[in-house]
Amino acid sequence: MEEKVQTNKMATMPVPKLMLSMGIPMILSMMLQALYNIVDSAFVSNMAESGEQALNALTLAFPMQMLMVAIGVGTGVGVNALAARCLGQGNKEKASEVAGNALFLGCVIYVVFLLFGLFGVKFYIGTQTDNPEIYEMAVSYLQICCTISMGIVFYSILEKLLQATGNALYSTIAQVAGAITNIIMDPILIYGLLGLPELGVQGAAYATVIGQLVSFALALIFHLKVNKDLSKSVRYMKPSWQIIKGIYTIGLPAIIAQALMSLMTYALNVILVQISEQMVTAYGLFYKIQQFILFAAFGLRDAITPIVSYSYGMNDKKRIRDGIKYGMLYTAVIMLIGTLIVEFLANPLSSIFGLSGETQQLCIEAMRVIGISFILAGANVAFQGVFQALNGGTESLVVSVCRQLIFVLPVAWGLTQVVKATGLNWVVWLTFPFAELVTVIIAFFLMRRIQKKIQF
Repeated sequence: MEEKVQTNKMATMPVPKLMLSMGIPMILSMMLQALYNIVDSAFVSNMAESGEQALNALTLAFPMQMLMVAIGVGTGVGVNALAARCLGQGNKEKASEVAGNALFLGCVIYVVFLLFGLFGVKFYIGTQTDNPEIYEMAVSYLQICCTISMGIVFYSILEKLLQATGNALYSTIAQVAGAITNIIMDPILIYGLLGLPELGVQGAAYATVIGQLVSFALALIFHLKVNKDLSKSVRYMKPSWQIIKGIYTIGLPAIIAQALMSLMTYALNVILVQISEQMVTAYGLFYKIQQFILFAAFGLRDAITPIVSYSYGMNDKKRIRDGIKYGMLYTAVIMLIGTLIVEFLANPLSSIFGLSGETQQLCIEAMRVIGISFILAGANVAFQGVFQALNGGTESLVVSVCRQLIFVLPVAWGLTQVVKATGLNWVVWLTFPFAELVTVIIAFFLMRRIQKKIQF
């Protein structure tokens, strides 16, 4: 057993090369996912009838979709770190139990989403709109996404199992295939092409779940074929409270961190509308643009976590240090490139959406002011990946709460009052550089505390 562990590339490949070999596929797949989010909205908004209302309906459904992703991905993060650590320790039996319990949790999570889709969607949408047309479209869209959510749930878990064993390329192939399927099916089902009926918003929902099912099917095939270090017996699916607790000790903070993104976006919309509706629109469109940059950091974070966790399981302190060092370095390079892109290409990027002059100017200002915080944001994302790998789920959660809640909403509200008094709209965007700067300082000291505790 020990000999096999030592021949695993997670144990032997030089960390800089390993980081790139695992990180680049994840980065590309995450950026494709960001592209899909934009394309999906574009197809819906260009429907022949009620395109704007349809886009509004998707907006109402989006927080719940983000929560579904948060629970799936957060569970996967815990599975990733725990399985990688067990493999690093040479304990393939326990790693297999982690994988089996992960699939059991997937079944439980899907049943919860199914029940919500059947009984909770109408109430949820009804709390956000009294427009009957938008209500009907949002309900029909979200019901499909919830009742056929097994694709996103199980793919999120299988993706992390593939990453935990160093097979990130396969998870990327599965995700890319699903995203491409989604993009292809969108116009066909929404507009009724190739002789199929025109389904409108329901077509967008079916395209989404079909893409997710494709990703799930491929990830399952890859898991069965290439995850040789993990046994696939059904007996490993027997729930173990100790293992489930271990998964969520790491994964629960990641779930909360993902859910905070939805809460922050909603609360910022409420705050920014005090200035103007154009400000809300500008932030919403900037949010989609910045996803290309931040999703790249998230992709690299998903390489940092299993590499550092595996090294932690091996008790290889040099590989732990290298994982942190190169993870931070590569993230900084990516975010620097992202900063240069938004600073120099703000005008052409904002023109893609066909905005009015005032809204486009607000979007440009957002890109140029918030863009200066990208390197700090990347460092915070990388710190979260390191914390998750070193059993620092609480520290990871602290970083998330700081950069998405504590140092954002109060500051944004205060700067909104400044904007209302002075008319200087760009001032409100200083919220984000401030929040990232304060958070990265806190993250640095949290890292020092973990370093002293583990002594690496």
